[in-house]
Amino acid sequence: MGVAVIGEGVDDNLLLDSLIDKATHEGINTVAVAAAEDSEVIEAVIDALNRNLAHFILFGDKDKISSLIERKMDERMNSNHVKIVQADSTANAAELAVKAVFNKEANVLMKGNIPTNIFLKAVLNKEYGLRTGNVLSHVAFFEIPGYDQLTIVTDAALNIAPDLEQKAQIIKNAVSMAKSIGIETPKVAPIAAVEVVNPVMSATMDAAALTMMNKRGQISGCIVDGPLGLDNAVSAIAAEHKGIQSEVAGKADILLVPTIEVGNVLYKSLIYFAKARVGAVVAGAKAPIVLTSRADSAESKLYSLALALCCIKK
Repeated sequence: MGVAVIGEGVDDNLLLDSLIDKATHEGINTVAVAAAEDSEVIEAVIDALNRNLAHFILFGDKDKISSLIERKMDERMNSNHVKIVQADSTANAAELAVKAVFNKEANVLMKGNIPTNIFLKAVLNKEYGLRTGNVLSHVAFFEIPGYDQLTIVTDAALNIAPDLEQKAQIIKNAVSMAKSIGIETPKVAPIAAVEVVNPVMSATMDAAALTMMNKRGQISGCIVDGPLGLDNAVSAIAAEHKGIQSEVAGKADILLVPTIEVGNVLYKSLIYFAKARVGAVVAGAKAPIVLTSRADSAESKLYSLALALCCIKK
């Protein structure tokens, strides 16, 4: 699908809502939530239960979790599909949740009301963690008003200044997730400030190398072309104006950002300025990980859950 021009009768279908529909057909899965004593988390859990998306194991302060559920639940909720497990601290909740996934009691891990560093410490534990030897990366799927396709941004949360090898793995993670929701051959744009290779701008050098790695089969299952500026990556008009001939320019599915600062600003700009909807998952681990901000809405957490469920490897 291409980028739509605002005001030309774009169908206002909710692309992320289609992930919820897809997730409901993925069979019964179980989500382990670390530090679930949070209003937005519980709201997302109850919504997911009402939609028959998954079963849940909630780790944290049992009394607080139970109280939140009682305040928010309705007659549709099946309480038989949720289990609450007491944890004495947020670190203990993270440990128990990760162990539940490690021991195959659950097949998705979700972050609740817990600092990211404490949560990831458990994820990366050498004894019971979820590392595979691959780079873990954050993959965000945005539904932006005025566009007729999902836009994927990576990595806005985990890798600070990835090198070339890490960027190649970040692309592979994002491509795998894109394919899991039906994007057969994702178009990947390594983003830089300019669309020409400049030896003093490392982002452009890496982008050119990633493009060549794709042409030689080192990065497969997608089309990579860069460097591209953000405008050229998402706007066919901008790409045509600059005379850029590319299978990716103006039609990018995946925007690979050069650093976490670029990704973080783009992520928050899309939400706060463009009013985009978002679902995000950490890829590259033994199981999908829902890693949303504690400030994210219940809606974003639900979309992230649906995305994670769609990405479970059968």
